[in-house]
Amino acid sequence: MNRINAARALAFCTVLFGFAFYVIGGLLKPGYSSSSSFISELNASGTPWALQFGFFGFVPLGLLFAAFLIAARPHVRMHGASKLGWWLLWAQPVDLVLAVLAPCDAGCPLQGSSAQVIHSLHGGIACVATGLGLSLLAFAPALAGEHSWARFFLRLSGAVYVLAYMALLSPDIMPVRGLLQRSADAFLAASLLLIACRMIQPHQDPRFQCPDWRPHE
Repeated sequence: MNRINAARALAFCTVLFGFAFYVIGGLLKPGYSSSSSFISELNASGTPWALQFGFFGFVPLGLLFAAFLIAARPHVRMHGASKLGWWLLWAQPVDLVLAVLAPCDAGCPLQGSSAQVIHSLHGGIACVATGLGLSLLAFAPALAGEHSWARFFLRLSGAVYVLAYMALLSPDIMPVRGLLQRSADAFLAASLLLIACRMIQPHQDPRFQCPDWRPHE
């Protein structure tokens, strides 16, 4: 398979696997609410199916994300700030794996066991790093000119990701914190697909061009 096609396929597999994992996990987890529960509560310590959701959900999702970053990197035109943005995206696969090594407590409180403290720390760092990474990727040369809409979307996604994390710290958000977190992840997923289709630069061969999603006048 062409390496560019493989990189793009990894992006789509990451998004599809993440979507399926979140939906199926929410349906199978006893006492779990996709509206009010954090995604990381799927493998919260001492809860049913924690190990299964950790090792067959978060770990493969993190590995898929990492595989995309590795496969796509040689084909993405970047320099300066956008290069830093790309490296900051590594916070996501690292965070997904650490969610298994240091799972949250049941209910994912702000304070709790040592694992909960570590979980909250790396989760917060990952959210800020991801938001900043998406914003910096907007400066990539591949998105210049006619792709200015893509730059705007990456900046918007970066802002949404950070603001959503800040909002999740408020107790008033608890009834809908799961929905808010999933909304932020939806922006991340869309950004991942945008990066795969607009920032990976193939040879000028129409077989390797992604469809144009811009609105037509």
